[in-house]
Amino acid sequence: MLILPAIIAISIVVIIPLIFSFYTSFTSYKLTRPDTLFNFIGLRNYERIFSNSEWWWTYLRTILFLTIALNVELLLGLGIALLINKITWGQRTLRTIMMFPMMFSPILVGFQWKYIFNDNIGLLNNFLYLFGYESAIAWLIDQKLAMGSILAAEIWANTAIFSILLLAGLMGIPKDPVEAARVDGCNSWQVFKHITLPFLMPFIFIALTIRSLDVGRAYDIVHIMTGGGPAMRTELTWTTIARVGYKDANMGMANAMSYLSIILSIAFTYYFFTKLKAARQELGQ
Repeated sequence: MLILPAIIAISIVVIIPLIFSFYTSFTSYKLTRPDTLFNFIGLRNYERIFSNSEWWWTYLRTILFLTIALNVELLLGLGIALLINKITWGQRTLRTIMMFPMMFSPILVGFQWKYIFNDNIGLLNNFLYLFGYESAIAWLIDQKLAMGSILAAEIWANTAIFSILLLAGLMGIPKDPVEAARVDGCNSWQVFKHITLPFLMPFIFIALTIRSLDVGRAYDIVHIMTGGGPAMRTELTWTTIARVGYKDANMGMANAMSYLSIILSIAFTYYFFTKLKAARQELGQ
């Protein structure tokens, strides 16, 4: 009886919409035709998705985007955490400054970087012009540069998550093993490789799990900066789902795509949790 209000609230907010969306993935439900909600078509939506090559290219593009973003954010976040951990004066101020990108909403980040990469009035092209590069670069229109521009915005906004978590891990490392290694003649790289890094691995996999869920459903930055263009070359799974569900009004198909996209998040989460468990066992936790 005590937890009944929480159960009711969770059911209304989470479970019932989840069941409804799962049901509509087996219908031809269109937002412009409410009567299609009861038109059950079985697995036809899923069959169409599996035979749609554009969807699978989008799916692979999302995996590539996720892999690059996670690895770059991890390396940059680890480097920043190591540098700040070495600083003895002004560390609190630097930790606060480090968190600033996280405070901006993804929509604001998208507009900010869209302005930076604008081919006419963008800060980056104007900066290059100062060094004699007179031809404007179409960062958000060129199919080879657009995805890299989105990645730059994503990495700038979220590297701080890795930095904060890894800095917390660095601050919790016992000093005795490090001092013992120094006495035995280990250099800085050996201390990092055999003591610091193994201790940080659980923190790394926690950060990777959190960020994989965020990047796997990236929408705001992509939608604001390129809208999926040029020629749908920067569309990720959730921008495709939004286009199919709201622009094309085909909500049944969009919900089917959503459940297939969830598989990607589950796969990455399961992999990182498996690695997290192994890392904690090595530390005897």
